[in-house]
Amino acid sequence: MAANTAPIFPRTPQVEWSAGPVTAANTTKDLTSGTIYLVATADATEGSRIDFLRIMPLGTNVATVLRVWVNNGGSTATAANNTLVDNITLPATTNSETAALTRQQVDLDISLQPGHCLYVTIGTAIAAGVRVTAFGGKY
Repeated sequence: MAANTAPIFPRTPQVEWSAGPVTAANTTKDLTSGTIYLVATADATEGSRIDFLRIMPLGTNVATVLRVWVNNGGSTATAANNTLVDNITLPATTNSETAALTRQQVDLDISLQPGHCLYVTIGTAIAAGVRVTAFGGKY
């Protein structure tokens, strides 16, 4: 089989985010239960590229860990459909009207097959929550 030697570029930008603030803890290590947050779904025909996730705190939170998962488009209740691809420690934050809250970023640089999904979970419940936004493109 011949290798593809031509560069591939996304045809349209893709920016998606969690439907609500990420606040509920999930201590499962396989995504099969608990509260999970869908962040992005790959283009159904050609797939997508996700360059990075931006995590923005929405106010006062305790420290936690954010875990990033890829799902193959099947049921998240089946462990074999999910894989943990990255994680990041989110520091405690204090809401302020005079100082900016520090955003975090997870550099992914991954391509997703058509229909695959990107989910996040957190290890400890947080009060104000965070908004997770995926930046990439559809092929």
